[in-house]
Amino acid sequence: MPRRTGSADLPLHTGRVPQWLASRMASLGAVVTQAIVHHYGRDEFLQRLSHPFWFQSFGAVMGMDWHSSGITTSVIGALKRGLGPLQDELGIYVCGGRGQHSRKTPDELRLLGDRVGLDGAKLTRASRLVAKVDSAAVQDGFDLYLHGFFVTSEGKWTVVQQGMNGERRQARRYHWHSETLKSFVDEPHSAIDGPEQGQIVNLTDHRADASRTAQLELLADLGPDRIVGEFDRLTGTEPAQAVLPHLVMPAHHDVRPKDVFARRLHGTLAAAAERGPIDFPELLLTPGVGARTVRSLAMVAEVVHGAPYRFRDPARFSLAHGGKDRHPYPVPIKVYDETILVLKSAVQNAKLGREEEMQAIKRLDDQARRLERTARGPSVDALIAAERAASPELDGRSVFGWERDFAAQGKRTGS
Repeated sequence: MPRRTGSADLPLHTGRVPQWLASRMASLGAVVTQAIVHHYGRDEFLQRLSHPFWFQSFGAVMGMDWHSSGITTSVIGALKRGLGPLQDELGIYVCGGRGQHSRKTPDELRLLGDRVGLDGAKLTRASRLVAKVDSAAVQDGFDLYLHGFFVTSEGKWTVVQQGMNGERRQARRYHWHSETLKSFVDEPHSAIDGPEQGQIVNLTDHRADASRTAQLELLADLGPDRIVGEFDRLTGTEPAQAVLPHLVMPAHHDVRPKDVFARRLHGTLAAAAERGPIDFPELLLTPGVGARTVRSLAMVAEVVHGAPYRFRDPARFSLAHGGKDRHPYPVPIKVYDETILVLKSAVQNAKLGREEEMQAIKRLDDQARRLERTARGPSVDALIAAERAASPELDGRSVFGWERDFAAQGKRTGS
């Protein structure tokens, strides 16, 4: 049977990702994907995408707003751009997107099928059924506006789509995975992410099979005109809907201590300090940047190698590269660019059979897990304060501008 992995409350955010961040998200998303495929294969990457907590953490490590609905749009967009030139090499194709891009998904899938030999008609049917189930069979008050379809050269796929509830200023994300799909109408989701808000009509729940059958019988035996009269005689004996574990994304923008598993954070910091001088000595020759980059690499390494249970606190991954809205701190461009360069070098060398750099990055993750039980470190608030103080030196940037400009302005005004 297909499995549901949880749900999450996602504050609904509007706006666009600035180009300076969008280009970096595309680069980082592509190289992380390559690393996952290199170590674990295409199927595992699809599995990761279908896991809601990993997906949110992936977006957070890219510098997006760690708690918001915007992660869904930006991650799908970044992967579509970043994997485009690599799609035939990796055998992973990204279709769809937000708004009009969502509506073009069937055409994209048909063209892709013709080009690479997939069953385009079958994929198109799957895409349409997935959208129809989450817009009609699951009546939860969210209107779909985004549909991302990830498919491999073997025809396996994952769908990530999202709906919004404008009145509540909330979004709900739905995850599907073809490997666990037995039926489009009988518990098809790998996960549904979004806020709990009372009773939901979910005709895809396994326990609603009798209800689906009864509806067909009513249509056949009575016709639509008599169904309204029959409804008045019903006494409310529907079974309760399944309650999924869910990740609650708070409304506050700032990262607070309660949002982060400090033990795991301290393990990451300790691993970076311990393994960095051994595995990345050349980075440490860059004053003010190298050691900081190793810390970001350790967090990215967990996104590549971590087990599902490691992603229950997506806020922790925002401490790798900050966030575009200055939460938890401005994006440190020097660190971000160096992280991408190191990962690209590791991937390129691995393609040539030289695994040393890829294994060094993996050791960061291994060491973090070993150390987290005993490691001690700064509080979340202290770490964020230190990052904000260092931001001008690290080319910190947000949608509000460069941090060095704010610092210079503060000096001129004496504030």
